[in-house]
Amino acid sequence: MYIAIEGVIGVGKTTLARLIQPIFDAELLLEIFEENPFLSDFYSDRARYAFQTQIFFLLSRYHQQRKGVLAVSSKKICLISDYCFEKDRLFAEVNLSGDELEMYFKVHEALAEKIVQPDLTVYLQAHTDVLMQRIAQRDRPYERQMDVNYIDTLSQTYDARYAHNSSPNVLVINTNQLDYIRRTEDLEHICQRIRQALKLTPFQESLPIHL
Repeated sequence: MYIAIEGVIGVGKTTLARLIQPIFDAELLLEIFEENPFLSDFYSDRARYAFQTQIFFLLSRYHQQRKGVLAVSSKKICLISDYCFEKDRLFAEVNLSGDELEMYFKVHEALAEKIVQPDLTVYLQAHTDVLMQRIAQRDRPYERQMDVNYIDTLSQTYDARYAHNSSPNVLVINTNQLDYIRRTEDLEHICQRIRQALKLTPFQESLPIHL
């Protein structure tokens, strides 16, 4: 079983993945973003460094996914990741254009054919102002000048892909009012939603509401 946690920068993907790992007795696959040598320059000059940043992430995530997901799949155990391979394409749609975007799509399409898809993608949704607050709280140096318009555009792109997706393999969870770090009931709520989506026990089926 392979569960991917997705969402915009700052929404809390890695935190949630770490918290639910022991609950689901799972292996953990975390995105390695710090190794990208273009990332800091990208946030200071997105137009200039976008293509290099995207291609580095694409190849890095491809190798990590191929190695990590396949290794765990062969053991027949649960895997939880704080990203899925598709996220690269969503970022590329925002950051690239013209010939660079066309070239990126060709490379991404060739690599995506060899990637194992998650059994469930958990999309963590939040308003732009909430995302900006969370980004400020974690205080990563290269994110201190984060452009609110960039985060808002990413959020709209993610929403277009996931928020209205009717696939049973996509679970949308609005996190605006959730604090699963400090409130155990919020964490359990998310775990129950995941169990229900995957039909794992123990979970309670949603009861019909009669008005």
